[in-house]
Amino acid sequence: MPVMRLKEIAEMSAEAQEQRLIDLRVELARIRTMVNAGGAVENPARIRELRKTIAQILTIQNEQKLGMRKAPEAKKEDKAKKPAKKDSKETASQ
Repeated sequence: MPVMRLKEIAEMSAEAQEQRLIDLRVELARIRTMVNAGGAVENPARIRELRKTIAQILTIQNEQKLGMRKAPEAKKEDKAKKPAKKDSKETASQ
């Protein structure tokens, strides 16, 4: 199973992408240290997944900088919200 899907990465904000990139690099360094020390790694395929996800995040960031991919827009609250409905009991008693 992939660490993150491409769609999830593309929908993340720039700050969230940076934080996730840092977390993945730290985890990859920890696993590589275990391997180099001669320890047994629980899931050796995890190294490949981490490397792939890091590459995907970097690719999406580069595409956003070059304008090839739109950066996710900040979620804006709808200012034209409908007025709050009154309780049906209140309107019936009036």
